[in-house]
Amino acid sequence: MSIVILAIESSCDDTSASIIKNSTILSNVTAAQHVHEEYGGVVPELASRAHQQNIIPVVDKAFKDAGVTGDEINAVAFTRGPGLLGSLLVGTSFAKGFALAKNIPLIEVDHLQAHVLAHFIEEPGSDKKPPQFPFLCLLVSGGNSQIIIVKEHLKMEIIGETIDDAAGEAFDKCAKIMGLPYPGGPLIDKYAKKGDSEAFKFNKPNIPDFNYSFSGVKTSFLYSLRDRIKENPNFITENLNDLCASLQKTIIEILMDKLIKAAKKYSIKDIAVAGGVSANSELRKAVNREAVKQGWNTHIPKFEYTTDNAAMVAITGYYKYLNKQFAGQELAPYARIKNR
Repeated sequence: MSIVILAIESSCDDTSASIIKNSTILSNVTAAQHVHEEYGGVVPELASRAHQQNIIPVVDKAFKDAGVTGDEINAVAFTRGPGLLGSLLVGTSFAKGFALAKNIPLIEVDHLQAHVLAHFIEEPGSDKKPPQFPFLCLLVSGGNSQIIIVKEHLKMEIIGETIDDAAGEAFDKCAKIMGLPYPGGPLIDKYAKKGDSEAFKFNKPNIPDFNYSFSGVKTSFLYSLRDRIKENPNFITENLNDLCASLQKTIIEILMDKLIKAAKKYSIKDIAVAGGVSANSELRKAVNREAVKQGWNTHIPKFEYTTDNAAMVAITGYYKYLNKQFAGQELAPYARIKNR
């Protein structure tokens, strides 16, 4: 018997709906919110309002793209957290209402777990092989930076995480310092392609074990620019490409150093990268370069599955459905990371 699941993702500023049949994605629709660009970051109140406007059209298109009707859905999966509470409430409320109306199970999904399980999304006609258990996953996004040992689909152990800023947050904040619009991470990646990554040096943290810290990099970047702008008011404009390349190299080296150390300690050769920052072209190159040196089998999702999307919620919902891990209507979303 086929399992057909409707999935909803609304943790931040993207409204997304996906329909999956067993482990194969039939549709994945996402509506972005451009209203935040003028503010230099996501405004929670504006995000929740935009989700309310987008949720019905996005779900409707997901059904049309999949060629599926509401009566064929066996369960509804939704992102419960972590994320912006107002945004999560929109997705949670829709999922609860749909499940109640159709008298079908409700499945809560952890946003970070979903990013990891994006590697198991199957597409029609694709023969891409997923990682083999156990594998290491470097999860890097705007709000989180973690190294995770993935033992089974729903059994994961976080062995390292950021103690302050995440990698994506550092990219965006440093971009803002340079006067780049939000989101700044992709722009840094773009300008870095034309720059010299050895032009400038920024401080790297000395954090024990496999934990990360990026607040020091951000501070070092800020002070470096402040001092140079005093001497040359046009410093950023004249050195933008080199600044982006040097900053990007510093952040990626921090990420890779801990990943390499973890892979050696746990003798794991299957290495995966997930989350929005995994779309960064230099990070992908760095992982693939290291794979040649270390003999890794590397796994990086398609670009559309790296950012926030409902397909990753759908595949997580599928595995939870198989394990009969259903949720009750009383559940409320959560903004912060829960202990697993």
